[in-house]
Amino acid sequence: MNVEALDLLATSVFLVNERGHIEYANAAAEDLFGRSRKQLGGHSAATLFDSPENIQSSIDRAAAGRYADVRQLASLRRATESVEVSVTTVGLTGQRWPVLIETREIEQRVLADRNHRLVDEIEAHRELLRNLAHEVKNPLGGLRGAAQLLEAELPSAALAEYTQVIISEADRLQALVDRLSGPQRVPLNARPVNIHEICERVCALIQAEFRNDVTLLRDYDASVPDLKGDAARLMQAVLNVARNAAQELVARPQGPQTEPGVVTLRTRVARQVMLAHKQHRLALVLSIIDNGPGVPDHIRDRIFHPLVTARAGGTGLGLSLAQDFVQQHGGIIEFESRPGRTEFRLVLPMEPAH
Repeated sequence: MNVEALDLLATSVFLVNERGHIEYANAAAEDLFGRSRKQLGGHSAATLFDSPENIQSSIDRAAAGRYADVRQLASLRRATESVEVSVTTVGLTGQRWPVLIETREIEQRVLADRNHRLVDEIEAHRELLRNLAHEVKNPLGGLRGAAQLLEAELPSAALAEYTQVIISEADRLQALVDRLSGPQRVPLNARPVNIHEICERVCALIQAEFRNDVTLLRDYDASVPDLKGDAARLMQAVLNVARNAAQELVARPQGPQTEPGVVTLRTRVARQVMLAHKQHRLALVLSIIDNGPGVPDHIRDRIFHPLVTARAGGTGLGLSLAQDFVQQHGGIIEFESRPGRTEFRLVLPMEPAH
């Protein structure tokens, strides 16, 4: 067995001896259990779970060759939280290690499935809107041209106010149509990008726009390497999400008990991440966290759909375009929200998919 290939897997894998002691752990196991290979080596695999007797029983039977594999639900303690997992114990015949234990975090599997559905669903909506935008463009051009011709024939300059309204609204709708249909047509200008430089530029823009209404905090992982991407589109994606967070903080009802608005930008590196149906060994996770009221329940499932917004005067394009730009890089935007804490995570691959 080529154990080095196991490091390419997104799921945790242990190779254990006949007593159930760990002799090999892959990179995903280090992440899931929060321990290094050295710490896991020689450790009883069963005792890592909350019900060690059930896991040990499965290991004993697998080592004795009494079945090929068994799947069971379990939980493990990680830091201060309990994590629900699916554990598969496999008997290996004729191998150096008699038992292989595969552990999957159930929440991660559900999240990956949800993200796959989200990508497909949003793409279907975008295709519909692109077709609609194409149909709207020609009538808009005709409407604007007719208004200009009419303005030239008006007997009184005062009446031009009305034709200017038509022209300006036609221009506004044209810009909206271009935003709906334009980004997909231009290829990425992919170059090495420092995500922290982008974050700092976004912070400067948010601070200039919202001044003392919003406090910005940074929580950067200085070890994050550059990633290959289109700096302009990534900048726009981060800005759209951060500005949306700031706008929600400013728009919320204010009272004596209202906490000051805070937006935090945090960067981390994740390992063995599934993105757009592809497995990536390393990914950048840029979290934008605010202490606002949270995403309303009635739009949670549609928050990234074009034209969906809960804010008066909003276009519903900011988050949709941010998701679009991130997906063009092979990534995804996820979110978790409750009153007092909303976190949008921009997850971007940092190397070729396996």
